[in-house]
Amino acid sequence: MDIQKTIQDLREELNLHNHNYYVLDQPSISDFEFDQKLKHLQDIEAKNPEYFDENSPTQRVGGTITKNFQTVVHDNRMYSLDNSYSKEDLQDWEVKIQKVLGNVGLQYTCELKYDGASISITYENGKLSKAVTRGDGFQGDDVTNNIKTIKSIPLQLNGNFPSKFDIRGEIILPLEGFEKMNQELIEIGELPYSNPRNTASGSLKLQDSAEVAKRPLDCLLYFIIGTSLPFNSQYEGLQTARNWGFKVPSQSRLAANLVEVFEFINYWDTHRHDLPYETDGVVIKVNDFNHQNELGYTAKSPRWAIAYKFKSEQVTTTLNSISYQVGRTGAITPVANLEPVQLAGTIVKRASLHNADQMEKLDIRVGDEVFVEKGGEIIPKIIGVAKRGNQAKATQYISHCPECNTKLTRKEGEAQHYCPNFYGCPPQIIGRIQHFISRKAMDIEGLGGETVALLYSNGLVKDYSDLYELTIDQVIPLERMAQKSAENLVNGIEKSKDIPFERVLFALGIRFVGETVAKKIAKHYKNIEALSQASLMDLVLVDEIGERIAQSVIEFFENNNNKIIIERLKQFGVQFEIIEKYNPYASNKLFGQTFVVSGVFELFSRDDLKKAIEDNGGKVGSSISAKTNFVIAGDNMGPAKLEKANQLEIAIISENDFLKMIKENS
Repeated sequence: MDIQKTIQDLREELNLHNHNYYVLDQPSISDFEFDQKLKHLQDIEAKNPEYFDENSPTQRVGGTITKNFQTVVHDNRMYSLDNSYSKEDLQDWEVKIQKVLGNVGLQYTCELKYDGASISITYENGKLSKAVTRGDGFQGDDVTNNIKTIKSIPLQLNGNFPSKFDIRGEIILPLEGFEKMNQELIEIGELPYSNPRNTASGSLKLQDSAEVAKRPLDCLLYFIIGTSLPFNSQYEGLQTARNWGFKVPSQSRLAANLVEVFEFINYWDTHRHDLPYETDGVVIKVNDFNHQNELGYTAKSPRWAIAYKFKSEQVTTTLNSISYQVGRTGAITPVANLEPVQLAGTIVKRASLHNADQMEKLDIRVGDEVFVEKGGEIIPKIIGVAKRGNQAKATQYISHCPECNTKLTRKEGEAQHYCPNFYGCPPQIIGRIQHFISRKAMDIEGLGGETVALLYSNGLVKDYSDLYELTIDQVIPLERMAQKSAENLVNGIEKSKDIPFERVLFALGIRFVGETVAKKIAKHYKNIEALSQASLMDLVLVDEIGERIAQSVIEFFENNNNKIIIERLKQFGVQFEIIEKYNPYASNKLFGQTFVVSGVFELFSRDDLKKAIEDNGGKVGSSISAKTNFVIAGDNMGPAKLEKANQLEIAIISENDFLKMIKENS
């Protein structure tokens, strides 16, 4: 008897039954028979440990304990989608696409947008090797052990597939399973879960994978990314993924034009409640991959895809009171405190009122019965008064800060009121420190928002530079703090000294300087000294930096408090200059030249080509204009770009021409 072959045959048979049951919904044997076969395989594997395989069906039951989920950088960034709420928005989107691609025959893939937790799963040689949450899009948490317990996710693929690729999907909790979980909790006197999406997301971070295995999670896949893919379009990719063994929703459709897209939207706006899962809209993608490559990405989203959100659910409830929150920039946000009400799967108790103008427009008063909906199904907002309460007087916006009693200011042309007590108002100080430690900024492990508030209230920090003087002995007495957690906090602060300059610049919390702007400024000025001495005109001349941002940067560096804080951070060893990586092939010979990249290339990927331009001192433009010097054209160059380049008499070169240009200049 060949034990290895017996084990392999059993694994293949059980994988097939899993696929039939959880993906095709066509079980070919009874649950009892399946369990008997699985137990038989477990027994054989236990007696023959030399044939262990982490992707065996027996490993789906879990049992692995993960204390800390490792942060992993995505091989390919996970972008978010732009949202649209009307068919006019979609028509405007198509116009923008046609400006880039010209009047080509566009097809669209329509897919339902499922409400769950995004996941990126890597397969190598047909086997599941890694599963990472979306995180901030650049990096997420490795939840491989938990993902392997979800039976609709194949551990081993069928057919012909690339040696390595990522597949993106949504981890969801079917409504029937969610109701069953809640019924079991109610029966034992526990509070039920609030909604399927949050429960699915929370399940991925459970430390015991055996507990994850008990939850009826499912995974719907929708996008493959990698090199040497055996298909050229999104719709073909969905079909190929099904053939490999993935659970891809059957509702997806190929549309020849926007009229057919609207038909798909209209149908599912009515029939979405018949589905076993929650869905909040439709995702529309340009089908052809060459077109997708030509359209590219903005800083946050693909230009070739957009989400159409179904109209939000609306309810009425009573406005009990209005409170005012102070943000880290001093901005005051009025908040409506509501009689708790169920809305789109969650209990809503609070809603933003945005600003004084919005409150006046709504004429909202305490005691009113108000209409509440979720903007984009996420943030609750009040959209009007359903029934006037007993309050005869109009609501008066506060005149002084609710935290430090400083008189509020409001600049002409701005909607927001501000507390000007920037360095003395507790929520502003705490908010700036919380921003400083956040994941996209200094990413200080072991230090969270609540701990920052404790550090401030105990007099241990008054600004973010004080963090670097904290000791373990100072931190241990804090609430919920033990020796190990105190050590992790101090070590995390020490480790943050290696964070690169562009993220440090973002962490400083300069008003209007977000993540993308911080990268541009850091790349231009290279170090904090050069930036601090820049004039308003110098800053405005930096690519995509307007006068408002420039003025904010000037004001930040003119402030003595900020100067002192930066000097302290320097002394502690925080990175305030870009550390250039040596590139022996780099030059400055393309300085002053702007290139636009268009089409598909043989010698370079588009990203590598853009990097080569920048490494040699050139600038990459996103669209053709009078400032463009060269267009590097590959196969399937967009006809609109070709026409515009010819109109402006801009030189069109090949990737080989570009290579010669670099070599000659070198």
